[in-house]
Amino acid sequence: MNVDAALAAVRQITDKKVRIGMILGSGLGPLAENVENATRIHYGQIPDFPVSTVMGHAGELILGTIESQNVAVMKGRVHYYEGYTMQQVGFPVRLLRALGAEILIVTNAIGGLRTDMAPGDIMIMSDHINYTGDNPLRGPNDEKQGPRFPPMSRAYPEDLRILARAAGEKLGTPLKEGVYLGLAGPSFETPAEIRFFTQIGSDALGMSTVPEVIVANHVGMRVLGLSCVTNVLHGGPSDDTHVEVLNTARDTGPRMLAIVKELLRTIE
Repeated sequence: MNVDAALAAVRQITDKKVRIGMILGSGLGPLAENVENATRIHYGQIPDFPVSTVMGHAGELILGTIESQNVAVMKGRVHYYEGYTMQQVGFPVRLLRALGAEILIVTNAIGGLRTDMAPGDIMIMSDHINYTGDNPLRGPNDEKQGPRFPPMSRAYPEDLRILARAAGEKLGTPLKEGVYLGLAGPSFETPAEIRFFTQIGSDALGMSTVPEVIVANHVGMRVLGLSCVTNVLHGGPSDDTHVEVLNTARDTGPRMLAIVKELLRTIE
């Protein structure tokens, strides 16, 4: 995978500056409609860029501004369970960094494990557990991209989480905060797995984000993770479907958008 070729393809279309990269998860694509002066590039136009195959992920890279911040927004992401390698899943983050992004905001849909979580809640990711069994940094390391053994002890910087909490409080939307456990998917979890994941310190489950955050740390980006609780898993076995997950995420989208826009106003 060639970051330089991907960057050149984007730069043939637009020379817009980028300071903040955003990855929009399941059902949260409508947030991208708030990008002003937007240039839209389909993933298929970018060499080596993986193309989304899952419902709810449009597959567009959108460059422009939100609240006067120069952004590059991924409207939809790709997942390990689609058959892509971890390196392919993380590749878009490398492109965002090459475009100039210093901060990465990732959003996703989660199943809540804590009893204080309800559908429609928004959780700030304070940390994660990589339970996928893989890592996007496996294989040869390019020292120009980042170190062989990048630290993950500050994967989600406290200052960005403070800004997110303040944005939620200002808007009257108190945010939860917790540990995200990343799974390979695509099957939903068994009751025994849910009990186990609760016991090992996770607050919510999802099938994305972790490889993107690992790559972001590798290339020196600062990360804020915002999760939409689309279903809860603390009440016993769940029969929720992907359609129900998308519907809840869409319903939560306006509040997520308001928080993101308020956050962008306050990031220096």
